[in-house]
Amino acid sequence: MMVASAERLMKRSASQLLIIDIQEKLVPTIHAVDAMLQRVRFLIETARVLNVPIALTEQYPKGLGPTAPALLAACGDASPVFAKTSFSCLRDEAIATHLKSVSDRRQLVLVGMEAHVCVLQTALDAQAHGFDVFVVGDAVSSRALSDVEAARHRLQSAGVTMVSAEMVFFEWLERSGTAEFKQLAPLLR
Repeated sequence: MMVASAERLMKRSASQLLIIDIQEKLVPTIHAVDAMLQRVRFLIETARVLNVPIALTEQYPKGLGPTAPALLAACGDASPVFAKTSFSCLRDEAIATHLKSVSDRRQLVLVGMEAHVCVLQTALDAQAHGFDVFVVGDAVSSRALSDVEAARHRLQSAGVTMVSAEMVFFEWLERSGTAEFKQLAPLLR
């Protein structure tokens, strides 16, 4: 029986980071985009040091362009990028298969755009597929703040856990004093 995410801490050994649709042509239209991008980069660096798998998606890249180059570079070559046309990542067979195939990593940490469309639909579908879903509230956005707020309310009403980037950071690290903590601590400044 799966324990609700609200009752569990995120664990790096059980987590995957999914970066949803942070694409060149959309980025300039997004509310508070610089703060969102900074939190996403913070999580990418944390995930890479802690060996948390990262995957990226792109909604109709032919029209909306590729992932923002700085984020793509930060992820490195080992992170797969999936093109999609479905709003929910779990309704794309290749993405769903990939997420389900990452062994024993049933905690799905979601960041990206747009909060009220692709992030929301992915979170709800992932929850229905048995994932323990955590949406990073300060690392998701939409074109309008009202859409971000509506998405947060709906996600919480559906039992999806909203977290902050620092919550992910500290839960994945578990303790201070480690070599990993010392390496990553400067990110907090």
